[in-house]
Amino acid sequence: MLDRDGFRPNVGIILLNQKNQVFWGKRIRTHSWQFPQGGIDRGETPEQAMYRELHEEVGLQPEHVAIVARTRDWLRYEVPQRYIRRDARGHYKGQKQIWFLLQLTGFDWNLNLRATDHPEFDAWRWNDYWVPLDAVVDFKRGVYHDALTELSRYLPRQDGRPRAGHPRSAAGSRLEESVLPEQQNLPEQESKAQDS
Repeated sequence: MLDRDGFRPNVGIILLNQKNQVFWGKRIRTHSWQFPQGGIDRGETPEQAMYRELHEEVGLQPEHVAIVARTRDWLRYEVPQRYIRRDARGHYKGQKQIWFLLQLTGFDWNLNLRATDHPEFDAWRWNDYWVPLDAVVDFKRGVYHDALTELSRYLPRQDGRPRAGHPRSAAGSRLEESVLPEQQNLPEQESKAQDS
């Protein structure tokens, strides 16, 4: 299912533990790491697709997480031609994604990379929120940066209260130290309004 511009609707998931670290999955049989993500099936809402993908990719059920926030608009990335199947070239351009920020309310042992017969990941770990994006395939880095930046204002404080503002102005020193160099001088910004 593609939109008229050649983008497949998709969801991305940033899963937080109680320390505001993010779930980072290693794609099966590769050296690249990423957040859980997947396509929105015909008739599904983004939220329904997120819960389905959450189970398929990391084995979690809705009762294991709480939705903290989601991106306001679609975030897009184009897939280079060398990664596109020949029969899809010419009309498929890439993915457009709604990103969800989730808080794990269950336990690490609830995670199960083998919840389905077609696992996406063969390893996982918790990483600081501002995860180094050099381990992500290059054409997804911009969307990861945009999703992390937009959703960072909703990171729960360690005292349990939601936090407003950019992480630069409100984060503790641990987060500030882990900000990537290209993110340190970012101006406070609203999310980019993009047509869906």
